Amino acid sequence: MLFAGKVALVTGGTSGMGQCTAVEFAKNGAKVVVAGRRAEEGEKTVAMIEAVGGEAIFQKTDVSNAADVKAAVEKAVEKFGRLDIAFNNAGYHGKFGAIADSNEEDFDLVMDINLKGVYLSMKYEIKQMLAQGGGVIVNTSSISGLRTMAGGLSGYVTSKAAVLALTKCAAVEYAQANIRVNAIAPGGILTDMLKTVSGGNTDAMAQFNPMKRLGTPEEIANTVIWLCSDQASYITGQTLAVDGGLLAQ
Repeated sequence: MLFAGKVALVTGGTSGMGQCTAVEFAKNGAKVVVAGRRAEEGEKTVAMIEAVGGEAIFQKTDVSNAADVKAAVEKAVEKFGRLDIAFNNAGYHGKFGAIADSNEEDFDLVMDINLKGVYLSMKYEIKQMLAQGGGVIVNTSSISGLRTMAGGLSGYVTSKAAVLALTKCAAVEYAQANIRVNAIAPGGILTDMLKTVSGGNTDAMAQFNPMKRLGTPEEIANTVIWLCSDQASYITGQTLAVDGGLLAQ
């Protein structure tokens, strides 16, 4: 197995891409800490992992809260003895509205979850990885971080672009410490968040893609699994678009 004897932490592991990736980590031998704000959904992810023969725990975590993030990393070490892999995936799309009409409190919330959440997660994950000699981190950005999007989600776009810069900073700072840090930039992926953003009109969104379809959480999970494996051992500081060719147009 790719991750036998290793421990993975997944933020935003209660649904969608995070949930699917958490299960795939377990299928590949990792013990998993599922972190998120929703306890019922988090325990469902744990049950899914146990159903495939894996081992996992749920840790209630608000990634914008430093104490919560620190506790999640500490729980991983307390329960499983180490932390080898982190998938920082928690995110919030924010409310629609042009900049002049936007809500400052919502902008702050988007930044707190999407950007500060990744910063805090890496801060405590890296401290543990340094203590044990290395690790791998993958952060979730978006194609919106590489190319802006119309529709009044400036806070989301800005936060996802900043995640890419933060990923590069961490990758360079810790390259000699055997810690790899990369980002993924998903395109349209069939998740509850996308259904909300699209108003349920996901079929129309698919027509903008060269493949004429949307991606699946499983396709994101497979990408993250590869980036975290030794098969990607010489890759750090990179952003991998998983978008069906959308950015190539």
